[in-house]
Amino acid sequence: MSTRSRIEWTETTWNPTTGCDKVSTGCDNCYALTLAKRLKAMGAAKYQADGDPRTSGPGFGVTTHVASLAEPLRWKQPRLVFVNSMSDLFHARVPLKFIQRVFRVMAATPQHTYQILTKRPLRLRRLGDRLQWPGNVWIGTSVESEDVLDRIDQLREVPAAVRFLSCEPLLGPLSGLNLGGIHWVIVGGESGVNARPMNEEWVLDIRDRCTQHGVPFFFKQWGGRTPKAGGRILQDRTWDEMPSKMSPGMPKQT
Repeated sequence: MSTRSRIEWTETTWNPTTGCDKVSTGCDNCYALTLAKRLKAMGAAKYQADGDPRTSGPGFGVTTHVASLAEPLRWKQPRLVFVNSMSDLFHARVPLKFIQRVFRVMAATPQHTYQILTKRPLRLRRLGDRLQWPGNVWIGTSVESEDVLDRIDQLREVPAAVRFLSCEPLLGPLSGLNLGGIHWVIVGGESGVNARPMNEEWVLDIRDRCTQHGVPFFFKQWGGRTPKAGGRILQDRTWDEMPSKMSPGMPKQT
């Protein structure tokens, strides 16, 4: 269950698990849930033939896919891989043993760089010493508003080579943002028919903090009815900065 990705900060998505539950306001218009419903309506044969990630269970139930674990072992060329675009690897219903298997696959494929994004860094922190941490694994957490800034403190305690923030959808100012121990920040507006607006001042404040602390800044989109509706230009340019810690052979974006 992998596919070439249209997400600007990655190349490929790999979904050894699918399904999730809403945990904060950032989940209200979840693109993965919307996509899962659309794919289910299209019928399993159709969307699997198209190479799209499966949904699982009734609605968007959490499911592990053992058959998908071997996929990265077959990729010959180095890839930048977003792990679980259709789920959260650290959801409570994903067993520790399965998470450990995912990490072993990543350790066995050092030519790839893996990006894992979670809204559950507390569980991740608690499991941290039970996982092996290869240098090609990046761990990020979603920070969409002030009320979830504690996720950053939990992320800081994780021994990943790269720790990053995804401020998408950015729903308000992050005046209390502390970038200590953070190596990369992504900012983006929400997309879809119910997209909530994003204020330019919120984005500029985060960008300026990144510049001040030497943290790479990636501006993904303004958002709108479609992901590309508002474009990607911030003050007359695009911002595609990436961390320098990438696996050998990976193309570096600036």
